[in-house]
Amino acid sequence: MTDSSLASRALPLSLPLDTRAFLLSALAAVFWGTNFEATRIVLTEMAPWTAAALRFVLAAAAAVLWLAATRGLDFSVLRRNAVAFALLGLIGVTGFNAALFLGMATSSPVTAALIMGTSPLTTTVLESLFHRRRPTALTLVGLGVSLMGVALTVGAFSGARLAPGDWLIAGGSVAWALYSVGCRRWVTQATALETTVWTMVFGAAALAAIAFTMETPLRLLSDASPVFWLASGHMALIGSVLAFVFWQVGIAQRGAAATSVLFNLVPVSALVVAAAVGRMPDWSQGLGVLVAIAGVGLASRAQRQKPVASR
Repeated sequence: MTDSSLASRALPLSLPLDTRAFLLSALAAVFWGTNFEATRIVLTEMAPWTAAALRFVLAAAAAVLWLAATRGLDFSVLRRNAVAFALLGLIGVTGFNAALFLGMATSSPVTAALIMGTSPLTTTVLESLFHRRRPTALTLVGLGVSLMGVALTVGAFSGARLAPGDWLIAGGSVAWALYSVGCRRWVTQATALETTVWTMVFGAAALAAIAFTMETPLRLLSDASPVFWLASGHMALIGSVLAFVFWQVGIAQRGAAATSVLFNLVPVSALVVAAAVGRMPDWSQGLGVLVAIAGVGLASRAQRQKPVASR
């Protein structure tokens, strides 16, 4: 069973491959948006390294089982890409999530969502540097519009200031951009699912090692509440495994820059979740949702129209 068949099961077969990849990537961004509230919940009773490690230990285990059931474990893929998988796991799993969980200790879900909205711009710049080409004018306009919408959505114009944790989250945003580009450039002859699984395994191993060094995970987890386990399970299975797989399908089909623009939907999703739990958005935030979606459409169309450089 291929990754294309996984996408086919998620969306109608009549949709073009590029459209399916676009929708799956958007759904991944929505899943990630729900993680901000879940992260806030788990950090109310758990140390950050343990919380981050648990999320990806569970996610890696589920992802390995999924890979074994759908494609089988081809260890030649692991041997061929071991260095790339390890580096990408450290960057996109360990680095990104360490920054998120440590940063959320002093940041807020809303501010974190805004900072993560800079990832598409960073990814586009990195990919342009790798390919030695300039982003198109329409791409830059779309990115600018979408970032403006993100800022409106999360209330950045209401006078919010950056907390110490915000800078860590900004570093995580850069790590995610490098991960997005690296998956396309450094991995060879591996499917999106295989890339997701093995980067998760390496990233989870590093997080677990750090957690056991810095904290006491077994003692902390023994006292955790059912709410904590439910939120952690959500982040592991939906906000990690499904989201990573769907995102990788987008990168493989549409490219890192075109896919990364959809990351602007993460704060939009975070805002919707906040409204669902009783924090209703005001008019400026509602306007921001519309602006962000418009920017996503502009930049994505520009990336689809741009020819992909040969590698």
